[in-house]
Amino acid sequence: MEFLLYLVLGACSGVLAGLFGVGGGLIIVPVLVYSFAAHGMDANILTHLAVGTSLATIVFTSINSVLGHQKKGAVRWHLVLWMTVGIVFGSVLGGLTASYISGPRLQTIIGVFAICMAIQLAFNLKPKGGDGSFTQPSKLWLKIAGVVIGWASAIFGIGGGSLTVPLLAWKNLPMQQAVATSAACGLPIAIFGALSFMYFGWGESGLPQYSVGFVYLPALVGIALTSMVFARFGVRLAHRLSQTMLRRLFALLLFCVGLSFVI
Repeated sequence: MEFLLYLVLGACSGVLAGLFGVGGGLIIVPVLVYSFAAHGMDANILTHLAVGTSLATIVFTSINSVLGHQKKGAVRWHLVLWMTVGIVFGSVLGGLTASYISGPRLQTIIGVFAICMAIQLAFNLKPKGGDGSFTQPSKLWLKIAGVVIGWASAIFGIGGGSLTVPLLAWKNLPMQQAVATSAACGLPIAIFGALSFMYFGWGESGLPQYSVGFVYLPALVGIALTSMVFARFGVRLAHRLSQTMLRRLFALLLFCVGLSFVI
């Protein structure tokens, strides 16, 4: 029954990965937290275990999501390249930071972050000015943005879409391209974030059987199996919906998840 939950969760996260350019972590982390708590796992480590496992599953959802968006020609690879330079460092730093935060406090931080991102997207908050055309960021700007996104994403167990998409949309990149580019940035975030959680969680007391650091293998396998299939379905939806509809749906998703964690 537990493994069936992971299969369903993988299907949902896969659709989200393709649709919003996120790795599905905003759904995976809360469900895993509740699932791990129901199975009596240690409250001090279950959130870290959920975050680490989420990052590991995002490796698989990102690959399929990126392949789908690439076929549409929507990924801006020059942006991905320079952001990845900062993402690698930020992801490792985020894993280290999370290891020093208590489980309950980490849940609250994730909730507040999600709500803030939801408000920004729902009201399309960004600086005034400009003619609405895409503004090419500098290489330094992309590197710094990569560090911040990688750091925050590793802490929250997400693929970075909730930061990368609004950031690129603020630079007036079309929403479909922002989603596609965000999906590509999610792969290095997931890889280095997951490795960090494995390393910093290695030998931690209270970990369940079949764990590698803060990554729970049964959940990883179950989620990965279905997420890889359903990511392409999400990609097709992303290229059929309007930019306004995408932004509002994404904001609603973030708000609901954030509220559930804060409460």
